[in-house]
Amino acid sequence: MDYDVVIVGGGPAGLSAAIRLKQLDADLSVVVLEKGSEIGAHILSGAVLDPSGLDALIPDWKERGAPIKVPVREDNFYLLGAAGKLRLPNWPMPPLMNNHGNYIVSMGNVCRWMAAQAEELGVEIFPGMSCSQIVWEGDRVAGVIAGEFGREADGSIGASYEPGMELRGKYVLLAEGVRGSLTKEVMAKFDLSKGHEPQKFGLGMKEIWQIDPAKHREGTVTHTMGWPLGSNAGGGSFIYHFEDNQVLIGFVVHLNYKNPYLYPYMEFQRFKHHPLVAELLKGGKRVAYGARAISEGGWQSIPKLTAPGVAILGCSAGLVNVPRIKGNHNAMLSGKAAAEAAQAAIAAGREGDELVAYEADLRSGPIAADLKKVRNVKPLWSRLGLPGVALGGLDMWVANLTGWNPFGTWKHGKNDAQATGEAKDYAPITYPRPDGVLSFDRLTNVSFSFTNHEESQPCHLKLKDPAVPIAYTLPKHAEPAQRYCPAGVYEVLEGPDGPRFQINFQNCVHCKTCDIKDPAQNINWTTPQGGDGPNYPNM
Repeated sequence: MDYDVVIVGGGPAGLSAAIRLKQLDADLSVVVLEKGSEIGAHILSGAVLDPSGLDALIPDWKERGAPIKVPVREDNFYLLGAAGKLRLPNWPMPPLMNNHGNYIVSMGNVCRWMAAQAEELGVEIFPGMSCSQIVWEGDRVAGVIAGEFGREADGSIGASYEPGMELRGKYVLLAEGVRGSLTKEVMAKFDLSKGHEPQKFGLGMKEIWQIDPAKHREGTVTHTMGWPLGSNAGGGSFIYHFEDNQVLIGFVVHLNYKNPYLYPYMEFQRFKHHPLVAELLKGGKRVAYGARAISEGGWQSIPKLTAPGVAILGCSAGLVNVPRIKGNHNAMLSGKAAAEAAQAAIAAGREGDELVAYEADLRSGPIAADLKKVRNVKPLWSRLGLPGVALGGLDMWVANLTGWNPFGTWKHGKNDAQATGEAKDYAPITYPRPDGVLSFDRLTNVSFSFTNHEESQPCHLKLKDPAVPIAYTLPKHAEPAQRYCPAGVYEVLEGPDGPRFQINFQNCVHCKTCDIKDPAQNINWTTPQGGDGPNYPNM
């Protein structure tokens, strides 16, 4: 099938690109391919939405009934200890940290609404279509192959096999989210990260709770740092009072932690037992769970974003503003900018050329203005701990007032896999058992992500060398995959012939942490059969 533009990913970046293309030229043929069972099924975000991206794309979104109804009314910042808390005043915070004018939302529902807007304009949207391969014409990206079904576990063709469909476009826009599999292929082929800092990541885990109405404060936003992570890792929490007596509670662990015994999921569960959180959740019930990786490298880690016939958008490009914990507005702006560049190129007959105008817009427009100011917060925090957070705040203040970063541009150094230390240098961490009331074991929580994979298909988590987990990663790093995965996909099982490495791919919530954090870089996350994975209702 031939289109003017093929878009991979039905998140805020991909849908924004689709909408903008049809706004500019109603005659363009545009298709969005989404691996989830429906638009929004694989969308997980905090989320406090800065509406600037949507304002630029659909200025009358309120009149059109966008599901953006809960304005932020109160901002709280706390530094936690094991049993106490210290409220950090708002006045020292740089103005960009103020959430006035922002909204607490379900990005899954926002994307469902955006998809409806796109379809009204004539965009074709195909959910349940995993894009497994790129179609190349020489060194130009000419399309993708999507929608292959029915392979057996060993990779052979089964009785119900359906071959993939080749969808070709004058341009392919990759909006796969963090660590997209096709994006990795394009970045490797064209060495797009050359001259840029390595991308950095965090693991974000989230639960939705229905709480006692007497404790609910709609529009209240709370962020914490400190306990339980302490000096073990960077990170923190968010607690957002959404509508209908729901609280969105999440925990982020920066994946550059050293101690291989750290167990991010259990840190999240332990966090909920802090008096500040436990009292809020008492008498409530958890209704959903999910996890995903978050790009945290910021300005200095954004790779080159274009190659012949292709552009990289949104979280695939790494456009999250880490101190603000916001990236959806930049994802939308990147989609809009890529669409404008693609439409202009097609109109001028420059089909398949590099979209240099998109790269120029991103590096000089509103996304650059948003990310340049905060570029040192993450590396200062990672290098110096809490003092680095204070210096990062100073750097943001000066940059906000003058447009100049007094600390220049700090480097990140090692990638997150390289940051993992050796087991011999660390002591195992003992975590309390989940109580089944505030805290839960992984497999119980995964059931609240409504994850499902057809078990007869090939495992989508590929080991480059099946011997590495037991022969190398286990003795050297205590095989951290069994702890860093927030869904219990990886296990080391003892048997009569010694330990063996097991992959329970059916549990996978598509967070991509294994692809990022594995110290041997031996795990390659690829797309499973279309429609498989989590089915988030309103994350």
